Amino acid sequence: MTRRLFGTDGIRGKVSGSLVSEEEAIHNLHENRQVSPNLMRLLGEVLGRVHDTMSGQGNLVVIGWDERPNNELLAEYLTVGLQISGCQVMQIGICATPTLHYSTLYHGARIGCMITASHNPVSDSGLKVFDSQGYKTAPQFEDELSVLAESLSQEEREIDMIEHDKVSIPIHGLIDEESTIGLHKNWLTERFKVFKYLFGQVNQNSKISKPLLIDSSKGFASKWFAGWLTDELGIESQEISQSASEMNHNCGAGEMSPTQTWTFDQAKTDPHLLLRKLLPAAPGTIVAAALDGDGDRCLIIEATDTGFKVVDGDAMADIMINAGTIKSGEWTLAASIESDLSLLSGLERFPQEVSTKETAVGDRWLSVALSPVDDMERLLKGKNSPRILGVEDSGHIVLPSPHPVFQETWTLVGDGTATLTSFLLALLNHNPQSLMNRGWKKRESASNVERNLWDGDNALSDEVEQIAKAELSRLGIISNWKRSKLVGEDNLMLIHSNFNEGELSLGIRNSGTQAKISVSLRLSSNIQYQGMEELVRSLVEFLKLKMTK
Repeated sequence: MTRRLFGTDGIRGKVSGSLVSEEEAIHNLHENRQVSPNLMRLLGEVLGRVHDTMSGQGNLVVIGWDERPNNELLAEYLTVGLQISGCQVMQIGICATPTLHYSTLYHGARIGCMITASHNPVSDSGLKVFDSQGYKTAPQFEDELSVLAESLSQEEREIDMIEHDKVSIPIHGLIDEESTIGLHKNWLTERFKVFKYLFGQVNQNSKISKPLLIDSSKGFASKWFAGWLTDELGIESQEISQSASEMNHNCGAGEMSPTQTWTFDQAKTDPHLLLRKLLPAAPGTIVAAALDGDGDRCLIIEATDTGFKVVDGDAMADIMINAGTIKSGEWTLAASIESDLSLLSGLERFPQEVSTKETAVGDRWLSVALSPVDDMERLLKGKNSPRILGVEDSGHIVLPSPHPVFQETWTLVGDGTATLTSFLLALLNHNPQSLMNRGWKKRESASNVERNLWDGDNALSDEVEQIAKAELSRLGIISNWKRSKLVGEDNLMLIHSNFNEGELSLGIRNSGTQAKISVSLRLSSNIQYQGMEELVRSLVEFLKLKMTK
């Protein structure tokens, strides 16, 4: 059986510049997490050949990449594969993932390809693919790509260097960086008008420090976003990641955990440059924001009595929905299985109805949940912005965006710059007394495991379920125990249960991009969590023991 090339969010691995055969390239991705130029060429040819509802009409493909040292080489080989299969390539160069999403729509491209490994170290890279509507690839499409790639890799299709050099030049040239920055700035300025409609106007107060420190992981946003915030929102902002040694190194949202806290002393000696630059502030003051390297997610840093804490995606969504319902009425919310239970079960406190949906991990599933076919006309058509929001606690916030070409049509995208802009507007317009008690959650992982030993349905899965059920029975009263799956999480074991007087959710799943398995436990706000950290830790240790060879 052909193994899927794609993980939770595209393809990722450590970059090797070696020009191996395509069969070796596929083998190295599966066995060594290795991404090579010839793998990119093969992927380009496969994407050019596959015709599906995921790909639009025409033959234009837009390629962008972030500032990883090997990405131009990978872009060269991806371009070769696409153009020998009949596509015309437009390269927009260094950009953020949401910039690539926008450019795909703006140019009416058949697909868009972003070369990145998101928050992974710069030694890694990979590929994210968007369809003509700006949505990421679906598993069925990825399976088709994987089968075709396996088949093509066994054929003789070599081209000489003269032909390679010819087809590696994009037909539509390379857009200069200043133009790409201008494209994203102008797009964010247009979206800012939408966010003011949803969340309220800018009004200055002491909730935000001066300056607000911005850590964009030395990515695309580090070149312009702090200045945009200062100019457009009047919120004095300062980018700090430009002095980092390389993109994603000890900076940005990728290395921070949703529930993380620091004392003042811990912040002073933390490896993260952002934390070392923070100064004490009144508790509740927003002092900083961190974006990941490809710019599609954001976490906030807030001052506390004793130091600083992360304001994660769940907390941001709570504030945004709170301000948004007061401003705009009914909302539709999608939240992943790792988000606070209170987002999914405690929204009755809002003055207007909020319908909720639980999804698999990955921002593509948030978009899928927010745009089902039967609701497409209602949600994504009309003059006013649809009141929809998708959230992961990692800082992925999916928000509506006006289509750059088709009037009164809306798309969905996660963009760290838009997330921070929306959050700041909502923060300045919400009633802090109405924020929820968000409950409790804990997530830990076992690394360097054999992921094929877990599938959510096998004997090991049954054994882990029984261990969890026995320990929870020892800690309290459980009822309505239900084990289930979700679309998009083939190896997930998801358990919902009533526990004492509240709700409980336990999710165990393999990582889609690394050799690790995660245990996520969530409790509603009215449950005491004594013994729960120990439960999570014991399950992780058991899985590590059983899945390490």
